[in-house]
Order: sequence, then structure tokens, then C-alpha cells
Amino acid sequence: MPDDHAVTDEEKQSMHRETDTDRCVASGQCALSAPAVFDQSDDGKVIVLDAEPPLADHSRTRQAAALCPAGAIHVHGE
Repeated sequence: MPDDHAVTDEEKQSMHRETDTDRCVASGQCALSAPAVFDQSDDGKVIVLDAEPPLADHSRTRQAAALCPAGAIHVHGE
């Protein structure tokens, strides 16, 4: 039986990230690398501004995850 749902290019390129504020060491690399996606709270912990950023921000989001010294950012999809 064929699938009625055709996967769009947008769905193929979706990205989702998770953050672990317990692991966050407040280095700020995420907010510096992807300021449209991440910010910091008053105590410096990561805040997610956009849980599913547009394609234009995917590279910066991956960079933020790679630069996080605590490994507190996990990126899924693409």
C-alpha cells in the first residue's frame, strides 16, 4: 500500500535540538555561535530560543553543539 504522505524538502531538512541545563557550564559558546537559536539565562545557563531553527541556522546550531565544552547540546535530524 503506497504512503499518501509525500515527504517535503522542509521535512527532510528539519532539525531539533535538546539541551541539558544540568550539564551546562555557562561558557556562552552556544549564544555566541548561534545567537538566533540560543541565549543565556541570568545565571549563564543555555536557553533555547528556537527549538526548530530554519535551514539557514543549521550550520551555526551544529557548531554551537560542537563547541559546547560540557556536551550539553544535542542536535537531531537534518
